[in-house]
Amino acid sequence: MPNFTQDNLRRLMTQMGLTVDEVVSRSGLDLRTVKGILDGTKRAQPRTLHRLARGLGVSADELFVDPARLVYRCFDQQTNPVVAEVVEGRPELFEGWVQADFDELHSRFGTGGPLTAEGAISAAEAMNRNRALHEKLAVLLESNQAEVVRGILELMYQKVVTQPP
Repeated sequence: MPNFTQDNLRRLMTQMGLTVDEVVSRSGLDLRTVKGILDGTKRAQPRTLHRLARGLGVSADELFVDPARLVYRCFDQQTNPVVAEVVEGRPELFEGWVQADFDELHSRFGTGGPLTAEGAISAAEAMNRNRALHEKLAVLLESNQAEVVRGILELMYQKVVTQPP
């Protein structure tokens, strides 16, 4: 799996106008760690990525997005204009969302084309359920049950990946 963290960290720092020192301050990470990620000499651990994302106010997924996919963000917003109406009409569904969440929602399509209002609401609710599950998983992976959780996930992943379609 490619490591896009370095490029995405640079992109986010540029978008936010942040220096390395500001990233260190926001994330609570060591200066050497942040510099190592930026120069590609350090591969960040999950805990480090979580702290980095939290410090930048983005989803951890934003550090893994393939930079080539970023070209499609504007296109996806234009092809799903109803999403903006849903966001305006149902703001409670989007509390705590970051740009990557909106990008994912915009990139979805319903049967036959762009999302309908009902499709956008359904997709947002599913994304919120997944986010809540990811947050629980992150807590478990930092607990004394981490090895058990990793083992279960690895077994489930292997089952899904090796099963014929």
